[in-house]
Amino acid sequence: MEHGKGELPPYSAVANTEWPRRHRAIRRSRGLRVLALACLAFIVYAQWRQIHPTSKSRSPLLSIQKLQEDLEVCAKLGSKPKDPIGAGRHRNARYIDGHKPTLIKNATIWVGEPVKGTSAEDARVGIGYSWTHGDVLLEYGLIKRVERDIDISTLSSDTLVWDAKGRRLTSGIIDMHSHAGVNSVPELVGNDDTNELSADITPYVRSIDGLDPNDHQIQVIKSGGVTTSLVLPGSGNNIGGEAFVIKHAVGQPDGRNETSAADMLADPDRNWRYIKMACGENAKRVYGRVGERGPFSRLGESWEFRHAFEQAANYVREQDDWCAAADAVGIENIDSYLPQDLKWETLGAVLRGQVHVNTHCYTIPDLEAFVDHTNEFKFAVRAFHHAHQTYLVPEILKRAWGDSPPASALFADNMWYKAEAYVGSEYAGKILYDNGLTPIYVSDNPVLNAQHVVFEAAKAFGYGLPYHVALASVTTAPAERLGFGERLGKVKPGFDADIVVWDSDPLSVGATPVQVWIDGTAQYENPVELQKPIEASVGTPKDVLITRDDPQSTPDLVITGISKSFITEWIPNAREGRRNFTAIISNGKITCIGTCTGELEAAKNSGAETINLENGYLTKPFTAFGSLLGLNAVDAEPVTDNGGSPDVFSRGVDGLALDTKKLHFALKYGVTRAVSSPKYSGGATHQGTSVGFRTGATHALEKGAVFAEDAAVHYTLDLSAKSGSTSISNAVGSLRRKLLEAVESNTTANDRFSEGAFLQKVVAGSLPLAVTAHSADVIAAVLRAKRTVETAIAARGGGDGGIKLVIIGGAESFIVADDLAAAGVGVVLSPLLSYRTSWTQRRALTGAPLTNGTAVDRLLEAGVLVAIGLEEDWVVRDLGLLAGIAYKNGGGKIDESQALDLVGANVFKLLGLGKSELGNVANEFVVFEGSPLEVGSRVRAVGAGLGEVKVFDFV
Repeated sequence: MEHGKGELPPYSAVANTEWPRRHRAIRRSRGLRVLALACLAFIVYAQWRQIHPTSKSRSPLLSIQKLQEDLEVCAKLGSKPKDPIGAGRHRNARYIDGHKPTLIKNATIWVGEPVKGTSAEDARVGIGYSWTHGDVLLEYGLIKRVERDIDISTLSSDTLVWDAKGRRLTSGIIDMHSHAGVNSVPELVGNDDTNELSADITPYVRSIDGLDPNDHQIQVIKSGGVTTSLVLPGSGNNIGGEAFVIKHAVGQPDGRNETSAADMLADPDRNWRYIKMACGENAKRVYGRVGERGPFSRLGESWEFRHAFEQAANYVREQDDWCAAADAVGIENIDSYLPQDLKWETLGAVLRGQVHVNTHCYTIPDLEAFVDHTNEFKFAVRAFHHAHQTYLVPEILKRAWGDSPPASALFADNMWYKAEAYVGSEYAGKILYDNGLTPIYVSDNPVLNAQHVVFEAAKAFGYGLPYHVALASVTTAPAERLGFGERLGKVKPGFDADIVVWDSDPLSVGATPVQVWIDGTAQYENPVELQKPIEASVGTPKDVLITRDDPQSTPDLVITGISKSFITEWIPNAREGRRNFTAIISNGKITCIGTCTGELEAAKNSGAETINLENGYLTKPFTAFGSLLGLNAVDAEPVTDNGGSPDVFSRGVDGLALDTKKLHFALKYGVTRAVSSPKYSGGATHQGTSVGFRTGATHALEKGAVFAEDAAVHYTLDLSAKSGSTSISNAVGSLRRKLLEAVESNTTANDRFSEGAFLQKVVAGSLPLAVTAHSADVIAAVLRAKRTVETAIAARGGGDGGIKLVIIGGAESFIVADDLAAAGVGVVLSPLLSYRTSWTQRRALTGAPLTNGTAVDRLLEAGVLVAIGLEEDWVVRDLGLLAGIAYKNGGGKIDESQALDLVGANVFKLLGLGKSELGNVANEFVVFEGSPLEVGSRVRAVGAGLGEVKVFDFV
């Protein structure tokens, strides 16, 4: 068979019987030889190419200019940033020509480091640190001189002179965890740019791209002495994106060239970069969908981290290979551009040591897993944020990769709000420092108001952190961790001129800036200055002893060294002098306050325990009002919560759950009573009747556990009211209608525990009505509704007693203070210091130096009965300090006793509760070492109203 032209040879020799056998053999032999020679040639060529790669030619399609640019990038990839220097600079990069020098005279200065020659061992325990008298010269945006008695004649003739009048001067406060500008307040859907939730791993997004200089909170924060903040993306993602360090100076009024995020950057040269990562609950909650997407567990989160780091490591390796080849053969012989991918560029820079990593991690498993990641992929962590359980595992932190273990960026005492925040300690900072680690205190603004981040450091001092370490925790420590250790955090020549002068010790209750300078520019032209006495002497307070969490119980007790007693009712000899009292407790009750000679001898003979105080305070107990204490254990865990719904009206007493961690700590900090209502929808909302109970009780049937089964009827008329009523106007109208129906009702309700039955008591004046509202407009609407209902009551001959109305929240209540006073309506401020977090709080007063007073000041001036409530349960530790702020910053409006009433007696006045509900004051009291209105006081004994005294010993 012939093969025509163009036909393929057969696939099988079997089908080609006519093909000559010999011809096939010859061709096979020749073909094998050719194939062998070809293979040999290829091997030789390949070897030659490896040895002599210079013969490779660049693709004619590649740009030599772009290749040159890529080569320049290689040089940057291989470099590691250094902390920007301070000393030796003539001027600050942010200095604007024409700005005058400033001489701050007669200041009491905290330099931020020990005197020269102090050993490291001595410095660690505070030796060498002190407040010193002197002057500070600010020029060209820098601190130029820090000396005693600087001669003004030696300075430029245009130097501004500012007299500090002996007040305390520190460097600007640094908040190392903030969302100011990206989570603007009041919070609106349109201005929330905290989290990019399109994916769990987003190292490529940047907080600066959403940072709004017009966020008013930036100015509020500065009014608390905060000059610098690390603005982080949120914690919804395991890797959230790049962060930026800003200063709180915005636009020309604050000494800037323009109003922009770029002009707010603390380091215009951007030496260091920063990134936010997050372990734990948040990413699981946001992304975990069974069978759809992850991470669903911490196991999945670790895979997300490791996979991302693996991609970044591959990216770094590809770049390094390209750079090595380009360096070896020259870019003219390279046939591709440098691999560059925005998705992995930031994380690649992390692995190159060019980015400071800040990681949100609470729990031991999270901390341990992330430390493992640092060692696997060889990158350092500058700080673990929130870091609630770091105090339990200092050895794990010390295993982290790098030259220095991570710092812990903490709250002082904010915890219990979710499972991973349930385990924590107010003593964490002290424990970490004792173990050679670095505590830093932060706000997580707007979680906490960063205006008061120095208050977190103050509380840490009160919880036993040494004074110099507490001040460092918001100045030098964050400066060092941010890479600004040579520019920020100290009052030294060459450092940026970020200065705060305070009206009192910055670690004291109510400390407020008198003036703030950023890069040498005074930030306030006419600041409001609180009227406080100049300190007679200035020193460094001694370290504070801490008390044990678990108290001992005793029926009999002797207490000596009481400087002040605020218990006078029904107590024999209570007014014998004013200092050095003795108090005798027998069978859980106070039997004597005074010299108590006979009682003292009898108590000693009976073997009663004695507590000797240096500066004792004996007070009535505190009361927590408006929180979920007793109805909740872990805020974000429904199984630990009583629950609530806009459609349900219930009694708090029916859901009471005692003997929880929250209540144990309430007792430890002098809160023996609480009044709590079921929630309407979420925290700080209320609906139903509140229950008054004692925090030390183990169950609701215990004698004395419940002192008011139904203390008040609660409704919520803040923004959350829309969830149940679709509109605030409908919610107000619904409440008015229910009250009018109660007025018109001629019969007793069949169910005496129904909503209608309780409202009948409200309109009869026997049970208070408590309305949660912040907006002055809503409060005004409620006052109108009150008048309408009272008119209806009068028309039916119900008398003129009226409704007992209490407002809870009250951020804007000061606007209608006179109307509230005229109507006899009291206010429970919750929180005491609003910072406009919601639209209904947008007109809140944030205090000096921006506003003349806060809501409590205006309400007291108008004669409104005021108490301080808890918006969140963790605040139970701080009630005495909040009362202290009202006292210290009130300009003499109230005395110490009246301040204590804000967190005690005034609550019961507002609710109409008296001795019949509360019992004898003799068996319910708190003994403090130090004033409960000041940082550093400690509860030593608590009479909980249950027949025994709890004694808290020092550790």
